Order: sequence, then structure tokens, then C-alpha cells
Amino acid sequence: MKTFIPPDDCSFSHIDAPCFRNLLPEEIELARNSKTRVVFRKGENLTKQGAFASSVLFILDGLAKQYVEGDATRNFNLRLVKSGEFVGLSVAFDNHTYNYSVIALRETTACLIEKEAVTNLIKGNGSFAYNIINRYCEQNSKLYTSIHDLMYKQMNGRLAGALLYLWKEQVSEEVFPYLSRKDIADFAGLSTESTVKLLKTFEKEGLVKLEDKNVILLDLPSLEGINLRG
Repeated sequence: MKTFIPPDDCSFSHIDAPCFRNLLPEEIELARNSKTRVVFRKGENLTKQGAFASSVLFILDGLAKQYVEGDATRNFNLRLVKSGEFVGLSVAFDNHTYNYSVIALRETTACLIEKEAVTNLIKGNGSFAYNIINRYCEQNSKLYTSIHDLMYKQMNGRLAGALLYLWKEQVSEEVFPYLSRKDIADFAGLSTESTVKLLKTFEKEGLVKLEDKNVILLDLPSLEGINLRG
């Protein structure tokens, strides 16, 4: 069950994001009065694809995955979402529903900011708008890369690319222990069965080491080569 915390416990002075550093006092007050801090437990949805969108989320702490829902058995994971990142930026640009779902992989704390407040800040503060648009473009760039991989890469290349992406996301904490084999498969656009077989093949070839849920990449250059060859 989600835990709601009073707005004052979500101070913008403690948020490490360039866009919030350039707000004027009255803009900080507008944003402060339009936000709520929420703690999502593991497995809870931060956003739901197709649901009415009333807020932009800023992740204060935690780890989540952003994905596009498919049929009952298949989804496609777009990216990991970590502290310091936004979720649902498109709702500030007249999008009334979320285009994707985001689910917490571990306990995740987020500031929910009313979309009208974010829209007003974008219109009134050029520095804030620049940083928001820059982040939005970065997210779109990752989406285009994912589409390219799905269209043009074979299974080996797609899995190698997914493993390298997840490995590089491990800046402050490991991510593989929070991911099932199905999660990894959904990042690569493969079936779980194919992913398990390919992981075992990669392990036999000395490219990775499998330890329960954890995946340790042993030969990054070779995996980069597989990824580039597709």
C-alpha cells in the first residue's frame, strides 16, 4: 500500500536536479504547494499505461522499471528509473494519459507534482523548461535505440545490448538482483526461455557469470562486439 507523506517532507532544496535550482522564490512556492511525497513498495505501480495522468513524478530514492504493456504474458521494458529522474514528463505537454507503466523494483520514494504546476513552470521559466525538455529528449533517444535494436538485431545482439545497458546502470547499487529472468528478457525483447538458454551459452563462453538472480559481466569487449554486430 502506498504511503503518503505531507508536502513539507518533499523539500525542493534537497532535490538534486538542475531544473529545480533555477526556480524563483514564487515558483518554488507554487511547486511546493502542488506536490506530495509518496513511498511505493516493491511491486506497486508508480504509473499505469492508459490511466489518467494528473502528476509528473520525480524519483527521490529507489529503483523502478518503465515498460510498455503487451498481451497478458509479454511486456517490453524501456529503461530503469532511478533517483534523480522524472516519470511522466509527457503529461506536462497536454498528454492526458500515461503512455507506459512504471513499477517499483524495490521501495521507491517519489515527489508527485501536479501537471498544471509543471506546465506553468515550463511556460514561465526558460532554464527550467530547457532542463525538462533536455530530459524528455534523453528519454526519447533511449526509446529510439530500443526500437532500432528490436527491428535490426538478432537474439544474441539484443541480449548482449540489454545486459550492457543494465550493467552500466549499476552506478550506486547492483540492479540484477532486483530483476527476474523475465525482466531481462523483456529488456531484450525475447522470450524468457530464449533468454535463459542464451545466458547459459554466454556463461559457457566465459562472457558472464550467473549467481542466482545476479548476472556478472566478465568480458565486456566481447559483449560489446556481439551488441554491435547485432
